[in-house]
Amino acid sequence: MNRTGRAASAAVLVVAALSACADGEGEGAGQVMSTMQGMEGMPGMVGDGSVMLTRGDVSTFGITFGSVEIRPLSRVIRTVGLVEFDETRMVYVSPKFAGWAERLHVDFTGQVVREGQPLLDVYAPELVTAQEELLLAARMAESLADSRVSDAGDAADELYAAARRRLQYWDVSDEQIDHLLEARQVSRTLTLYAPASGVVMEKNVFQGQAFEAGSALYMIADLSEVWMNAEVFEADAGLVREGMRADVTVEALPGQGFTGRIQYVYPTLADRTRSIRARVALMNPGGRLKPGMYGTVRITANLGEVLTIPLTAVLYTGERAVTFVDMGGGALMPQELELGVRGDGLVEVLAGVEPGQRVVTSAQFLMDSESNLAEVIRAMMAQMNLSDMEGMEGMDMTPPDTTGGR
Repeated sequence: MNRTGRAASAAVLVVAALSACADGEGEGAGQVMSTMQGMEGMPGMVGDGSVMLTRGDVSTFGITFGSVEIRPLSRVIRTVGLVEFDETRMVYVSPKFAGWAERLHVDFTGQVVREGQPLLDVYAPELVTAQEELLLAARMAESLADSRVSDAGDAADELYAAARRRLQYWDVSDEQIDHLLEARQVSRTLTLYAPASGVVMEKNVFQGQAFEAGSALYMIADLSEVWMNAEVFEADAGLVREGMRADVTVEALPGQGFTGRIQYVYPTLADRTRSIRARVALMNPGGRLKPGMYGTVRITANLGEVLTIPLTAVLYTGERAVTFVDMGGGALMPQELELGVRGDGLVEVLAGVEPGQRVVTSAQFLMDSESNLAEVIRAMMAQMNLSDMEGMEGMDMTPPDTTGGR
């Protein structure tokens, strides 16, 4: 009889046993005991809940086995992310004085600029006054350099230094100041230069426009390196660490991949998406990655060497996780597991099995059905009333004579 047939037969016998109980004490109770004892000895079923297999069973049902081992466990977290500017490579051009834009050298958004390139010429009354003060202080310092009154020369030097420092505080370069002192002539306009190389991402000024001190006229971003902010769901948040490798692909660049490392894991969880952000730094040769692009991020989490079993060896029954352990001699024992982190094809085991054991990796549902049936039989026998069993002692269990006395 095959395994399915044995399970069906066992179910029939259980029904028969229950029917016998309804017949009352005496002959019906004896039939219960006889039925139960017969089921205990059925092929494929053992009273302790384990399952017995023959070589034919293994071949018929394609049962396979895996091992319980201590081995490296890794997990690839797949999520989505958004390309954004590297905030450490963004600069704003914000004059520290009020004035007017006289001429724009960079006049559209998206223009590529290099460090030191002219951006615009501005007119600012405060700058004109500061230049005049510097030239006056310079002449005074020269005229009092040979003065017999030592304090007068020192005071003139201090005044000159203060006038020069004032221009420096307004981001006027030393080269511009030296040119002013050499020309001995005040310049009506001052040229503002790009503080860094990159792409003009914001332009908030037009020719002839007035601006206030602190107005952001330009924003320049260096796109040679960008950030990919990946959304990591709450269930995986505990696995993500700084320094982990991340592989990125974007739909706009099929067949091209980018590799980076997680630089920072943000400390807060988004209420709406139930996720945290992990910042991946990516080199961006040629500016192929554009801020605003969506991408797929694969983060490889190496979880170290732990006790593991194959994922296919775990059977989830309600709130429990069970595996069938090969006890030798064809016996398979169901064993409840306490599981840890789930990896790629493997799962960490905290309790339930030992290294070196073999576990079933296929046909667990069939094993579980027969194991549960054996448990039911064992429980029914254990719960029988002892007085009924004593009453059955001495009963004539000889089958009735059906031969008619022949």
